[in-house]
Amino acid sequence: MPADSVPDPVPVSVPASPPAPLTDRRVLAIALPIVLSNATIPILGAVNTGVVGQLGQAAPIGAVGLGAVILAGIYWIFGFLRMGTSGLVAQARGAGDEAEAAAHLARALVIGLVLGVTITLVHAPLIAGAFALAPASAEVERLAGQYLAIRFWGAPATIAIYAITGWLIALERTRAVLVQQLVMNGLNIILSAWFVLGLGRGVPGVAVATLIAEYAGLVIGLWFARHALAGVFGRAGLFAAEKMRRLLSVNGDILIRSVLLQGSFTTFMFMAAGQGDQVLAANQVLLQFLEITAYGLDGFAFAAEALVGQAVGARRPGRLRAAVRISVKWGVIGAVAISAVFWLAGPAIIDMLTTAPGVRAEARAYLPWLVAAPVIGIASWMLDGIFIGAMRTRDMRNAMLIAVAAYGALVLALPPVLGNHGLWAALMGLNLLRGLTLARRYGSVRAAAQP
Repeated sequence: MPADSVPDPVPVSVPASPPAPLTDRRVLAIALPIVLSNATIPILGAVNTGVVGQLGQAAPIGAVGLGAVILAGIYWIFGFLRMGTSGLVAQARGAGDEAEAAAHLARALVIGLVLGVTITLVHAPLIAGAFALAPASAEVERLAGQYLAIRFWGAPATIAIYAITGWLIALERTRAVLVQQLVMNGLNIILSAWFVLGLGRGVPGVAVATLIAEYAGLVIGLWFARHALAGVFGRAGLFAAEKMRRLLSVNGDILIRSVLLQGSFTTFMFMAAGQGDQVLAANQVLLQFLEITAYGLDGFAFAAEALVGQAVGARRPGRLRAAVRISVKWGVIGAVAISAVFWLAGPAIIDMLTTAPGVRAEARAYLPWLVAAPVIGIASWMLDGIFIGAMRTRDMRNAMLIAVAAYGALVLALPPVLGNHGLWAALMGLNLLRGLTLARRYGSVRAAAQP
């Protein structure tokens, strides 16, 4: 196997007590807090929109929405830090090397803070570039510029939180992730209402509320990690060149994979735009179904990250098989349940998301693709978690390259013949291909767990 695809050798030390058994209850204990945590995210967006909506003008709503989308697009790129940290920490924990698990967190925190400070320093050209790509009215751009100029000061906290979240997931402390998310979002909601409705601060008030909540979340995360970080920054060799190269290599592979995936979804929206406003609006509504699917299945993929990583770190093939079997079982159950909800309640969900009769009718025509999406995509979601846990990041990158190339051919061939149905078929093909290309490399995961 290539040297950069194999986890770093770690000191083999036997934990003081036998590892906890792999059970359904353990997987659910990891997954369900993540599902609940994810459920708070759209609630926050809805409340913030409702708060600025009380100002009685369209521009503030558009400004907060545009600013949030721009930030989400930028911050999404740095999600590699969560995934890379999760896999590395899980493997160190599986090997019984708690000191190295803490060191991985410390390195990721430093990288996150450096990246966040860099983003803060260059935020002005980022804002200008974003408005060039997504122009709006002068008033919306003025207010969105105010919003972004404040929110970008939260970049160090937001990106550092990715590292802490990955560490918590690897340690199976997902209830701590839920607590952190609840405090952040609850504080954000309270402060937004106070600053906007009580103090009349308008759009900047929403931004300041979110900024405070982000740093509060960082403080909470650091509190959860206080014992692990105690004394770690004085450790000899913490930032040794080979350790940092390994961390950057892992995160670089995940970054490339993530950018390719995001580019595929962007292509989907560009292609939809060429089919008219009704189709574009309907597809935007239906993409919310994919977002719900991701929120619902993330927890099971995260469980796979933690448990597979620990099995690989411990070099225990039997535990690897058990971790994969149980986490995938619950992932499939979750996917079938989500598909059933979409089948039964899909039209009602569409009606909640839009009141336009034409868009409603258009979205209903393509709803069957979204009913099938969770079942079609479950292999890709779960294998992502498995490969992250095994730190087979080069395989993830290469599999995504193949899948995206095939998707490119589908997206060029199918829509001219099948219209928007062809576009959705191409996107479902991408999710299916992601699973198939990773499945072909599953042997490398098994090999990583060999003694």
